[in-house]
Amino acid sequence: MPTNETGAEAFKAAHPEWDGRGVTIGIMDSGIDLDQPALQRTTTGERKIVDWVTATDPFEDATWRAMITEVTGPSFTTGTGASALIWTAPAGTYRFSTFRESTTAGSDAAGDVNRDGDTTDSWGILYNTTSHDIRVDVNQDRDFTNDEVMRPYKEKFQVGHFGTDNPATAVREQIPFVVEYREDVDTTPLGGPGLVDYVNIGIIESTHATHVAGITAANDMLGNSAFDGAAPGAKLVSARACSWGGGCTAAALTTGMADLVINRKVDVVNMSIGGLPALNDGSNARANLYNDLINTYGVQMFISAGNSGPGLNTVGDPSVATDVVSVAANISKDTWLANYGSVVRKDNALFNFSSRGPREDGGFKPNISAPGSAISTAPTWQAGNPVPEAGYPLPPGYQMLNGTSMASPQATGAAALLLSAGKATGKGVTPAALRRAIYTSAKPINGVPTYGQGYGMFNVPGAWGLLDAGVQTRTYTSAAPVCTELSENLTRYNKDSGAFEPTPNVGVGVYNRCAADRGGQKVKESRHYEVKLTRTSGPNKGIAHNVAFRGDDGTFTAPKVVWLPLNKTVTVQIKAKPLTAGAHGAIMTIDDPATSVVDFEVSTVVVASNAVSAPAYSFSTEGSVERNNFTSYFVTVPQGAGALQVNLSGIATGSQTRFIAFNPYGVPVESTASTGCYTNFSDAAVCKPQERDYQNPIPGVWEIEVESRRTSPTLDNPFQLQARVQGVKVEPAVVELPSVTAGTPTEVSWGLTNTFGPVQVAGVGGPLSSVRAERPTIAEGAVQEYLVDVPAGAASFTARIGNTANLGADLDLSVFLGTSRVGISADGDSEEAVTLNNPAAGTYRVVVDGYAVDGPGTSTAYDYRDSFSAPALGSLSAPNTPLSLANGATATLTGTVTALATPAAGRELYGDLAVTTIEGAVVGRGSVAIGTVN
Repeated sequence: MPTNETGAEAFKAAHPEWDGRGVTIGIMDSGIDLDQPALQRTTTGERKIVDWVTATDPFEDATWRAMITEVTGPSFTTGTGASALIWTAPAGTYRFSTFRESTTAGSDAAGDVNRDGDTTDSWGILYNTTSHDIRVDVNQDRDFTNDEVMRPYKEKFQVGHFGTDNPATAVREQIPFVVEYREDVDTTPLGGPGLVDYVNIGIIESTHATHVAGITAANDMLGNSAFDGAAPGAKLVSARACSWGGGCTAAALTTGMADLVINRKVDVVNMSIGGLPALNDGSNARANLYNDLINTYGVQMFISAGNSGPGLNTVGDPSVATDVVSVAANISKDTWLANYGSVVRKDNALFNFSSRGPREDGGFKPNISAPGSAISTAPTWQAGNPVPEAGYPLPPGYQMLNGTSMASPQATGAAALLLSAGKATGKGVTPAALRRAIYTSAKPINGVPTYGQGYGMFNVPGAWGLLDAGVQTRTYTSAAPVCTELSENLTRYNKDSGAFEPTPNVGVGVYNRCAADRGGQKVKESRHYEVKLTRTSGPNKGIAHNVAFRGDDGTFTAPKVVWLPLNKTVTVQIKAKPLTAGAHGAIMTIDDPATSVVDFEVSTVVVASNAVSAPAYSFSTEGSVERNNFTSYFVTVPQGAGALQVNLSGIATGSQTRFIAFNPYGVPVESTASTGCYTNFSDAAVCKPQERDYQNPIPGVWEIEVESRRTSPTLDNPFQLQARVQGVKVEPAVVELPSVTAGTPTEVSWGLTNTFGPVQVAGVGGPLSSVRAERPTIAEGAVQEYLVDVPAGAASFTARIGNTANLGADLDLSVFLGTSRVGISADGDSEEAVTLNNPAAGTYRVVVDGYAVDGPGTSTAYDYRDSFSAPALGSLSAPNTPLSLANGATATLTGTVTALATPAAGRELYGDLAVTTIEGAVVGRGSVAIGTVN
């Protein structure tokens, strides 16, 4: 665990008593394992975990049990007939429920919380509505009189266990739990009886929080007094936000976060949770909540930047909230070798997966970086998990994990040291002062753009030097031009009106990612951007501020001094002249030399894209990428393209290299995980490392990055990359057949015009489809369901949602057959789809979850479409002889449609024609719509 790289170890060596003592860290995550030996005591012998709560809502988490059934001791019966069970209880009247371990099937526990190899166990819960005492029948003898009376963890620090440990084995065969209750939950929205008390069985959802907690504050890991987290003297509060395979809940991240900050007496919060909406501008209700919590209660939040990198504008929400410290993940040469057995040249760099900024509105994110790889604590019931190439084992309860999830707790623990020092010396440290000290003292990582690392690597001694001398903070606002595919949708929160007000194409920083013909910049073209600055606090006089660019590659210039009166807006002109194609970024610092810190900053990022034009519509390049490094290229995709075809070639023998595409919204269109789609590493039949196409690409500037894996046998990895824009216009788009005769082939023809680069294409048909398409509206927190009867023999079934009116909305999609979930699509945006090939016959339930829109009471319209194709409905066929089409060439494609059955009411019968290249890219589509089948 490279805590030395933030200066934390040197700081603790110089100040042994400022090791986090007096500081409590809140961990909003998946729940911390209460049995982990390194998370039991602080360096002063005090209890490490001082509170443990479940932050989810009872309606969305089945570990919350509704205590409705009234029973009376000393004996009562549940169930009837052969299912009847007799229970023993102390005399008195109680409420009863059951906790089933299968609830945890979607989590690390895999439905087996007592570790006995099955998922069938359940435990009775007895609850006293007056005293709120809780008993859990942990030994499953249906006798509550021999079970401990339990209270919420913070009262008596009681911990129960499911299962019995076998001391002869290294792994623990039991999982700890705690209890808590909530009174008078209104169950009427669920059709319940009204106000009901709920009891929670508090168990961890996954390894994640325990690993994070160890990075922040573990004490004596592996029984070694020299192996600690960043702030071993700190205490912890665990708040579980994540729920059993369904992600981390909106209620936990709003009301749960408010509870953690306001009620749980924490000094700083770590949250290694987030998602990537298309409109990641930090202008939403949750971001406002976090800003208010930080500034009202004096509790700074550190949140991971996200693992959607290395593309531009991939930083996640909620780390995009303005006053949150968003943390990127860096890694040193030493860590690459020690944790992975991988050799690199650079002393320090960002992980490729680390999300990059800026925000969609040009906002300055991420803010800093910290080490993103660590060997740290894990649940004691899990086996050790090292990287095999590192060459050593790890015992149970310890794992090597990476991610910005690991970088954020490094920063949180480092901040806990600063707060500990402040308390020890009687210095009050505000979140604003803490942020300014951290940003100003951070150490830039050589060769890493500021939109990737922020100010640079966390520097504990440097930050304390500033705080110890006293930090004076000021407040400023900025307004700057933004040009992106989404910038017309920008808003800004007006505190006076309490509403989000439109600010189209105006953000807080300079950000230009537009295509050159839509307002973007060309190579060697000069462009001026007006940035409006307002100082909103400090002396009531004009103050001279030095203006400089941090991390500039020679692209940006501006006046060296700006005078800022109080509450008067001043315009600064920035000149940008990119000398090469690609992304160019810097931080424009606004600094009053009379203060000890950089007072304000404005992010500046412009992209000079590679345009493609007739007749080839192609971009080609070649280069070499170092192991564990990447290089990016930006390509403009014109309006109306049918596909973006990308080919990777020129790979060295054995080289493990891949490409990833990011659309103009800054969203990766494929997995950024370190396991997939590399040459000579991945299954080429599954992911096609050498070539992929992206259908109906969003017009605008795409980023295509090439990277080499840590296990690549070569340090230098040559490659050739080609990106081709393709598209064939199909007319008419839909051939209307009002009536056809069942079983009789009907000829249909389409005209083809190649509007982009040269292609060889053929028509591909298939079974006809039954389609339902709507544009409903869904409220935040609401759930909508659609039932689809899929017949036997169906070739495929697809459910799809997207195109939300609110581009920052996060909707999730699940598909169920009976009670089993057979598909889920749930990430940080609303473009979700589930496809089932050869689905079983039955009634499918499509569930759309309004996970997050713009806060409680808000809603958004979205597109919904489901379809299933089946030979029983009929078929569309087309000749498979390739047609060669140069740019501008035309041809006619004639096929045959044979309909066999009429779709159910409310659905339409379609045949889809895919105009497909010989490489498999669909570059155009036509359809035939069938009215009635006689």
